[in-house]
Amino acid sequence: MQILKFGGASIKNSTNIKKVAEIINTIDYSNTIIIVSAIDKTTNAFENIIELYLDDSDEFKNSINELHDFHIKILNELFTENHAIYKIIKEDFMEIYNFFKKNKSPNYNFIYDQIISYGEILSSKILNEYLNTIGIKSSFKDVRELIKTDSYYRNSNINWEVTKKNILAANFNPNITLTQGFIASNEDNFTTTMGREASDYTAAVFAYCLSANSVTIWKDVDGILNADPKKFKNTVLLEKISYDEAIELAFYGASVVHPKTIQPLQKKEIPLFVKSYNNPNAIGTCVSKSKELFPKIPCYILKENQILMSISSLDFSFTINDKTKSILNLLSNYKIKINLTQNSAISLTLCVDDDYNNIDKLTNELKSNFKIHIEKKLKLYTVRNLEKKSIDQFKKGKNIIIEQLYNNTSQFICR
Repeated sequence: MQILKFGGASIKNSTNIKKVAEIINTIDYSNTIIIVSAIDKTTNAFENIIELYLDDSDEFKNSINELHDFHIKILNELFTENHAIYKIIKEDFMEIYNFFKKNKSPNYNFIYDQIISYGEILSSKILNEYLNTIGIKSSFKDVRELIKTDSYYRNSNINWEVTKKNILAANFNPNITLTQGFIASNEDNFTTTMGREASDYTAAVFAYCLSANSVTIWKDVDGILNADPKKFKNTVLLEKISYDEAIELAFYGASVVHPKTIQPLQKKEIPLFVKSYNNPNAIGTCVSKSKELFPKIPCYILKENQILMSISSLDFSFTINDKTKSILNLLSNYKIKINLTQNSAISLTLCVDDDYNNIDKLTNELKSNFKIHIEKKLKLYTVRNLEKKSIDQFKKGKNIIIEQLYNNTSQFICR
């Protein structure tokens, strides 16, 4: 069994979908599960549709129609006009309309998961039909029947016992089974999602449950680089990475793979390959049990839109054991992720992500017991495998307000 994962950029248009089919045709695809993301920009489009719906905007229906037309354009370039896929996609968009029409829930996160999931449903149906049209035998499978989670909408946690049982009992195509990344369902069969970019994680879940030989993630870069080429110049391909190093890079925010991806693979020592769909014959990156990082060079990570919180007691006291615990509990309740901490005798400083837009609610709750200072729109740089010469050069011209060094990792918060 092998698991292949294709991201949204790899199927962003008809040309790329054909390229994906060519890649599949060049490999032995017996006992293969293919995981796909939504077609590039579709998730963003659905997010906009949800906002328009909640704002009761006149543009709401037009936005759905535009997204439907976008998918129809791709169909026109892949299929004959009487192909069944047109009806299939039309029915999915009718389901979207009907959900909005009947929805009574005010819960944004619930609405988000029910709608955003259609991106993966649409893309997987289109690719599945195209593969069969050109003679590659493939079966569509709704992943929500297999992966079960709790009801933590937008960042759900897997019920491993039920999920493994479902996957082991499933009938997979002896050639290709095509399913979706990122999405799942809870015990009430409502759709859940496991966090943005979690399609990689989905691939790892299948690999773990089926003890697969390998997982291959196909991206628009040559493999895992030592920095995001969209944010840094002169990036270098990392040909070999250990599981531990990959987990560290993902934890600090590198756009390598989803942070949860590596652990299931590490448990069963399943290698992860990251390759380019634009250059499929290139060496790419292998993440495995190897203890080496090759080449051994600094790795740079940038997280933007960071929030710096400085929390101090109103009475100038700060007992770590009790007050810190209460603050951390509130952060967890409001789904605010900590990326860096710094504390003194009377204050606690946190650099955080606010993906759920709860920072103002948290601040209001803390104000009754603490003095709070907030600074937004900051940048957090993390450098792994640092070298003094490279760090000195890296720091030039940056307005650094906090700097931390731990083992071979350095972090800087900058304005």
